[in-house]
Amino acid sequence: MSDPSPTRVLVTGAGGPAGIAVLRSLARRDDVVLLAADMDRYASGLYLVEAGARHLVRPGLDEEFVDHLVALCERERVDVLFSTVDVELPRLAAERKRLDAVGTTLAAPSLETLEVCLDKYALAQRCAEVLPTPRTALLGATDAGSWDYPVIVKPRRGAGSRGVRLVEDAAALRALGSDEDTLVQAHLPGEEYSVDTLADADGHVVAAVPRSRLRVDSGVSVAGATVADPELEETARRVARAIGLVGVANVQLRRDAEGRPALLEVNPRFPGAMPLTVAAGVDMPSLALDLALGRPLPAAVPFRELAVVRHLEDVFLAPSDVVAEEAAR
Repeated sequence: MSDPSPTRVLVTGAGGPAGIAVLRSLARRDDVVLLAADMDRYASGLYLVEAGARHLVRPGLDEEFVDHLVALCERERVDVLFSTVDVELPRLAAERKRLDAVGTTLAAPSLETLEVCLDKYALAQRCAEVLPTPRTALLGATDAGSWDYPVIVKPRRGAGSRGVRLVEDAAALRALGSDEDTLVQAHLPGEEYSVDTLADADGHVVAAVPRSRLRVDSGVSVAGATVADPELEETARRVARAIGLVGVANVQLRRDAEGRPALLEVNPRFPGAMPLTVAAGVDMPSLALDLALGRPLPAAVPFRELAVVRHLEDVFLAPSDVVAEEAAR
């Protein structure tokens, strides 16, 4: 009896740390053929796969992005699609049936889970009754005089720390106007943690791996460590259950004035610091692939405490090997 054909996996966002982390994890499996895609022909992750497996795609907000990616999946016989780009995820989840029709499984949480996570106000409302959350309000529907300062102001939607600022007093808050797409949130004084979380098809949390950010450069963690802390792990599990998570998400927590882990936000995708979680014993990209293929996952996956210092890495290639711009058309 011949061996089954290898699983063909396409990873988008190959230029970002998350895409590279997924590619490197899955490259260790001998039952996978990897394909990589990005909107930028110079995305370094494209050159972690064979020349014929490199693809340029439209930007995630492009009107033709979904049509183009579905056609690519059909043409390349993609079995499983991993998107590591925030703006792509809800668009692809909304078209999951189209991907299914061409034989491609989208390895991502449900559209409903994605929408809750990507709307920070909806997320705070969903989780407020089941775990500590900082006071959160829309800028246009709050009294500036009712807050203890400083406060955090951030976009209602968006990824990472873009647009997040500290506001020192009521006058400064009033000066921001009444934008309904901006949130005001109580500033939590304690240490911040990221918890990489994986839930199986039944919503059972298989692993929750807290990480501390020991050093940050330009918003990117360049040194960190996994932290064995049952309270952080349980808080992340409660968040996962509250949002109906199936798959991978990154839960961001910060301790409040009483020292309790409180919810900041959830990134419903692989984080850029995923290599630390993998090295600590929880290979979430590989587990997520098994989940997408309908294979059973372990009831729990333990991890060890481990620190990391990150650095840039160069990829050298002949100019003729750079993907042609026409490949995205």
